[in-house]
Amino acid sequence: MYHHGWSDHPRGIHVKSLTPDGSDISIHYNGLLNNAGASQVFLHTGFGSPMQWNNVEDYRMQRTHEGWKKTLNMEDNQMTFCFHDTAGNWDNNNGNNWTYKII
Repeated sequence: MYHHGWSDHPRGIHVKSLTPDGSDISIHYNGLLNNAGASQVFLHTGFGSPMQWNNVEDYRMQRTHEGWKKTLNMEDNQMTFCFHDTAGNWDNNNGNNWTYKII
């Protein structure tokens, strides 16, 4: 297991590095949307500054026995993200989103 990673346990989010340099990560989500019974959850991401997202994408997450998961490549050393479902509900950390940075 690599030393890179980050969690917001109260909100059901865990980011795990899959490579020593942190460039490949998996995001695990078991938060508000999952607990509300969402049939599909999407990871909404942007890279670079949290104040100005670049390369904004939505990624379909895979359902697991622990909630939802998505594996992706870090296009930059910093990613800001939140989640949404197919009904238009968002989990965005009360408008603050979440930021993961490779250190």
